[in-house]
Amino acid sequence: GLTAGEDIAFALENDCVKHAVMHERVQKVAEMVDMDALLTSSPFELSGGQKQRTSLAGVMIDDVDILLFDEPLANLDPATGKKAIEIIDDIHCTSPKTVIIIEHRLEDVLHRNVTRIIVLDDGRIIADMDAHNLVCSDLLRKTGIREPLYITALKYAGVSVNCDMQPGYIDTLKTDSAGAAVRTWYKGIRPDHHPNTNPSIIKMEHVTFSYDGLRPVLQDICFDIREGEMVSLVGKNGAGKSTLSKLLCGFEKEDQGVIRYRSEDICDKTIKERAEIIGLVMQNPNQMISKAMIYDEVALGLRLRNIPEEEIKLRVEKVLKICGLSPFIEWPISALSYGQKKRVTIASILVLDPRILILDEPTAGQDYRHYTDIMEFLVEINKLGVTIMLITHDMHLMLEYTPRAIVLAGGKLIADTAASVVLTDEKVIEEANLKETSLFNLAQRTGIEDGTAFVQGFIDYERKLKNR
Repeated sequence: GLTAGEDIAFALENDCVKHAVMHERVQKVAEMVDMDALLTSSPFELSGGQKQRTSLAGVMIDDVDILLFDEPLANLDPATGKKAIEIIDDIHCTSPKTVIIIEHRLEDVLHRNVTRIIVLDDGRIIADMDAHNLVCSDLLRKTGIREPLYITALKYAGVSVNCDMQPGYIDTLKTDSAGAAVRTWYKGIRPDHHPNTNPSIIKMEHVTFSYDGLRPVLQDICFDIREGEMVSLVGKNGAGKSTLSKLLCGFEKEDQGVIRYRSEDICDKTIKERAEIIGLVMQNPNQMISKAMIYDEVALGLRLRNIPEEEIKLRVEKVLKICGLSPFIEWPISALSYGQKKRVTIASILVLDPRILILDEPTAGQDYRHYTDIMEFLVEINKLGVTIMLITHDMHLMLEYTPRAIVLAGGKLIADTAASVVLTDEKVIEEANLKETSLFNLAQRTGIEDGTAFVQGFIDYERKLKNR
């Protein structure tokens, strides 16, 4: 459609529904997905998450017997994702519809009760059970699916997770027998905080920007990222996260303020000059891909820089192996899934060895195994001094890999602090459309007063395990 409202109404128009009824139903379903204020906006003006919400509304507006959602939470901010699951559950509970959800983000889906969980691996169904039995088994680990964080914390504490604990959902979890073990484990965790004292590498000073000169997308943004940091940029859909990355790369020009690289104002640097130091992996892989073959796509940037073909071959093979794409090195890109295309675009930027790497939703559509492969590779290049900024809605990723989070809401910076603080601060969570981590809920259920410290303790413990 030419507007978000027209897109949502598409199925109703095909069914010749009367205009009055159509407008009423579009308004109702748009409110469900928080798109009612953007019904007249062009789809081209929407962020990736807003497009996802529009698509979700377009599916839910029709009266069908089966609703099949293929990764409905991809690109959605945490609060909207939570609301989407609530909406889907409400539809299931109030109608005879059959609902099937395909997702990697198991814990987010288990915000509401599901009848069955079917686990696929290598083209075969290997499990068909309820949530309680599944999280008690080792199937998630074996198939590369991330288990809920509170389950991981219980296992770290030495708790034998069993079905009597009703562990499939944080709301049903019984912790009477586990509380003492969790508290003992938490007290034994040693902080793992090593502040970054390197010099500034990229800095924004009072940056303001608007696409049309009327509605500010970013307002008075100030932050300073040090060399070698790995930082998350989070916030609700349309908060200005992707726009901020465009300003850093020079695709758009700030209206006010200064952007500095190593203390130097880079306002006069061209896009090409900025590309020598800042690499951007965009949210939608189809916006980056220009070659028919995987090898040629990843090699393109090196060829434009006149790198010898022998060196190109070595660098391309290395990065494809890290990104899990070695078996497809001679494949056409058209044969890849969306998630595989995403990995190709990441590889095409990583191969250029930038000093600052910005990744917009780097793990969207990835299962936990490939998610971990990509993130661990990013950790390795981060250790070599590459500064990394991750634009993400994945709160697991933020907690697990980035000690620091910058939070945007309504185009303004509302927090710049530790990830554990962000996901336990009620005000920040509400303003930025985030949601509390289940680790915070576990702390409350097991009698630990300082939930923020418990979340940080979990992060520190996991980092030490990975660094062994």
